[in-house]
Amino acid sequence: MTAISIRNLDPDVKARLRVRAAEHGRSMEAEIRAILADAVSELSRPVGLFDAIRAISLEHGGVDLELPHRERRQRPINLS
Repeated sequence: MTAISIRNLDPDVKARLRVRAAEHGRSMEAEIRAILADAVSELSRPVGLFDAIRAISLEHGGVDLELPHRERRQRPINLS
C-alpha cells in the first residue's frame, strides 16, 4: 500500500475529519481512505446537470412537488 502525507492541513479540517470519522465508527485514516475512494469513484460522479441536482436533493431527503390539475387538454399547435 502507498503512504501519503498531507502537509499544512488546517486544524479545523482535521477536527471535522475526526468528528466525521467518529460518526461513521472509523479511525481518521479509514475515514480519509473512504472519502478519497468515494471522490474518485466513477459511480459517484453525476453525469450531467440533472443528475447533479438530483444527487444534491436526495442527500437532503428529496423534493416532492405537487403537479397542478389540468382542467382541459391543451390544443395542438397549428404549424401550417
